Amino acid sequence: MNEKKPKLLVAALENGTVIDHIPCDKVFTVATLLGLQDSDSKITIGNNLNSEKLGKKGLIKVADRFFTDEEISRLSVVAPSVKLNIIRHYEVVEKKQVEMPEELREIVKCANPKCITNNEPMPTIFHRVDKARRTYKCHYCEKEQNLDNMTLL
Repeated sequence: MNEKKPKLLVAALENGTVIDHIPCDKVFTVATLLGLQDSDSKITIGNNLNSEKLGKKGLIKVADRFFTDEEISRLSVVAPSVKLNIIRHYEVVEKKQVEMPEELREIVKCANPKCITNNEPMPTIFHRVDKARRTYKCHYCEKEQNLDNMTLL
């Protein structure tokens, strides 16, 4: 009896990071947030892949690159359910869940048109107020905003 193994849709990664469970409409936003368009690493992007948990999902594999906690936390802005798998010698050695950071720097825009960050060349800074409600407060004008409604810079 000759059993056929299902083919991998995406090649195995020897060393690097797999960013998994990305909502399909956020795959390219995640790639941009991580600056992958400027990377010399081999990158595989899969979108609309079948997922038992999500129905459809996106996936990004980045060879020979391991992201910092700060880079990973940036993803919470657009894809809070993302999971990262750290691969070494074709084996998953660590799994990470994206966490909402205490502070967001130069990632999102303040919704207050009178905020100094919208009128002067200044970096935006937001401090987390309520993790469960995904609420942040602008460092300068103190306007509270929900992460789901914030605009990326």
